[in-house]
Amino acid sequence: MNHHHRKVLHAIFSHPVNANIDMKEIEHTLEALGAELETKSGSRLGISLNGHKIAVQHVNHSVPKEEVIQIRKFLETCGVAAADYPV
Repeated sequence: MNHHHRKVLHAIFSHPVNANIDMKEIEHTLEALGAELETKSGSRLGISLNGHKIAVQHVNHSVPKEEVIQIRKFLETCGVAAADYPV
């Protein structure tokens, strides 16, 4: 995981919730963590990591706060913490 991926991961876990994260950056960070991404119907993106699965809305711009919170909770469920990846 490179420095840019770690910065995006910290942005996902930041408080208050960051609503200025590009979906492509999140996708690349998830792939660096070992996640498998799958395009679903209806502009949904399936993510599987460490035996857990989630589907989120795939957007071509900044990810809404609700989606960032959903991705954060998913990563916490998978055992990923920003503290494990210092910037």
